Amino acid sequence: MHSTSPTSIEPPDDKAVIELISPDRLNPYLTACTGDTTAALALYQWNSDLAAAFFESLGHLEIMLRNALDARLVARQQRRGRTTEWYADRQVPLSGKARSDITQAQERAGRGGVIIPRGKIIAELSFGFWRFLLARQYKTSLWPDLAGAFPHAPNRALNTVEDPVKRLHKFRNRIAHHEGIWHLPLEARRDDIQTVLGFIAPVAATWVADASRIDDVLARRP
Repeated sequence: MHSTSPTSIEPPDDKAVIELISPDRLNPYLTACTGDTTAALALYQWNSDLAAAFFESLGHLEIMLRNALDARLVARQQRRGRTTEWYADRQVPLSGKARSDITQAQERAGRGGVIIPRGKIIAELSFGFWRFLLARQYKTSLWPDLAGAFPHAPNRALNTVEDPVKRLHKFRNRIAHHEGIWHLPLEARRDDIQTVLGFIAPVAATWVADASRIDDVLARRP
C-alpha cells in the first residue's frame, strides 16, 4: 500500500474576500482592528451574526406591534360606527405619506388580480409606517386610541412608546441595509425591544427573550 499525504488546505485569501466585500465597507472594521485583516474579517462576520440575531427579535416585534396597532384602529372604527376598513377610510386622519404607503401596500398585496385579504395589506405595510403612526403629528388625533395598544406602559405619554420605537426603526434600517452595528449600544437596543414588547404584553416579551440569540452572539464578540 502506498501512503498518501493528506491534501493541504489553503488558508483563505483575505485580500480576495476584502475586495469582494469592498475596502470601503470593511475600512471601519480594519480601523477598529488596527489594520489586522484577519481580525477585521472576524469582526465583520460577528457583525453579520449579530445583525441576524437582532433581525429575528425585530421581526417578532414588528409583527406584534403592527397587529396591536391595527386592533386599536379597528376598534376606533367600530366605536365611530364606520364600516370601512380604517386604511381605506378617508375620515381617518392619516398623512399624505401614510396614504401613499397604504396605496403601495394594496398594490403589492393585490398582484394576481384576486380579492385582497385585509391581513395581506396589513402585512405589506412597513415597519416605518407603524413607527410614524406613533409620531407627534398624531398626538391629539390617533394617539388617544393607539395608546390602548400598550396597556402595560407606565403611562399614556406618546414619547414613552415613540422614543424606543423610533430608535428601533433606525436600528432596523441599518441592519436591512447591511450596515455595521457592532459599534452601537447593542444592549440598549436589545432592551428597547423588550421594553416595547413589555408595553404590549409581558408574556410576548418573555417569549421573544427566551428564543433570542442576541445575548449568545454578544458573548462571542471577537
